[in-house]
Amino acid sequence: MDDIEVEAVDSLEPGVAGGTAEYVLYGGKGGVGKTTMAAATGLASALDGTDTLVVSTDPAHSLGDAYGVSIPSEPTRIREDIPLFAVEIDPETALQEVGAFGGDLSMGGVGDLLGGEEPDPLLDGQFPGADEAAAMQLLLEYLDDDRFDRIVIDTAPTGHTLRLLELPEMMETMMGRFVRLRDRLGSLGESLTGLFGESEGADGPDLDPQIERVERLRALLADPERTDFRIVTVPEEMAVEEAKRLENQLQGFGIPVSTVVVNRVMEPLESILDDVAPGEYVAPNLDDCQFCQRRWDVQQSALGTAQELFMGYDVKRVPLFAEEVRGEELLRLVAACLE
Repeated sequence: MDDIEVEAVDSLEPGVAGGTAEYVLYGGKGGVGKTTMAAATGLASALDGTDTLVVSTDPAHSLGDAYGVSIPSEPTRIREDIPLFAVEIDPETALQEVGAFGGDLSMGGVGDLLGGEEPDPLLDGQFPGADEAAAMQLLLEYLDDDRFDRIVIDTAPTGHTLRLLELPEMMETMMGRFVRLRDRLGSLGESLTGLFGESEGADGPDLDPQIERVERLRALLADPERTDFRIVTVPEEMAVEEAKRLENQLQGFGIPVSTVVVNRVMEPLESILDDVAPGEYVAPNLDDCQFCQRRWDVQQSALGTAQELFMGYDVKRVPLFAEEVRGEELLRLVAACLE
């Protein structure tokens, strides 16, 4: 297959990979480099003088590794010289701090009322989606925080992100299960009062405020004037196809995707960035390395598939670096590739 043409980026000067959008989100399967893209975009935004918060909602956080600093569970400034803030949301901690669905979601207490017997799998642990709902509640608080002019979000892997967007339907289903459980327990069902906090009514917990929050988040993500949603993938056929499935699912929620980022492409950095001198960074040896040649062929096929599946999208390419992408120098290079 012929090599895919690459449009070179003109400059390494600090810029904002995400244009003027207030919210920039990176989504995709686990392990494709969403954290790297979010860290690079956040750094470029702050270097541009914009008060920027980078948020990680991925339970397996690595944002601190990219920046080389420890990042707490509340928004904290991590650079004194530029307005760069960061936070790593821990869903379980968020659930303990803010609760969700109006109060305590633990149903283990019902088993105690029944003499230690659990009448239904529903009673084991938290309600489905509780941790995502709690993380969403914190995320919305950050989106409303006027300290930040731009928020860059490193989302959890595809499945977690989609569950968050499906929460309104999930909550309604949960409400139906709660009512059925109460009916099964009969008069004992009255003992469930208080498990959901003061918002519980005769028909069970009042989920309307939480449903409204998620629907508000959906509306925000669906606004192309304020939000730039970017899908990250790698140059492998299955990864590209999964990225396309995510794009289709996001469309189902009315969330437009602006950009597709193909990460870890085996090509010289100078083929993407004009300001990098040839040989300044280590590149795969496509002339003498048989393994590199084979991988290059595989990647070229996947890149061709990506160009076909995402025709009309802005497809960005980030090269495979010899080192892990950590620290300002490499993050600025990645940000330049994303502009």
